Amino acid sequence: MFKPFINILSRTKEVKLGDAIHAFLREEGIETPLNEYRAEQAWGVVMGELIARYTTDVKVRGGNMYVQVNNAALRQELMMNRSNIVARINQHVGAQVLQQVIVR
Repeated sequence: MFKPFINILSRTKEVKLGDAIHAFLREEGIETPLNEYRAEQAWGVVMGELIARYTTDVKVRGGNMYVQVNNAALRQELMMNRSNIVARINQHVGAQVLQQVIVR
């Protein structure tokens, strides 16, 4: 189970703890779901309290963020700024998690 991970931590080579953790997460298939969760949690932080207040649901699946907004004017504004939102959330998460934002 941990064979590839053990190779990273060989006694002859020093490895940074952060690099070892990232390798472990990647090997165990946990990295992508973890980053998707972090992107969902980042919505309120990145977009601000006012926008988060009008957002009823945020889900990330397969590189897409699905956002449910209950205000038509805000929905239109978010739709026009989708690429900027993707870049800001990816930057906040520190990984290329999102490819697009779908506003409903």
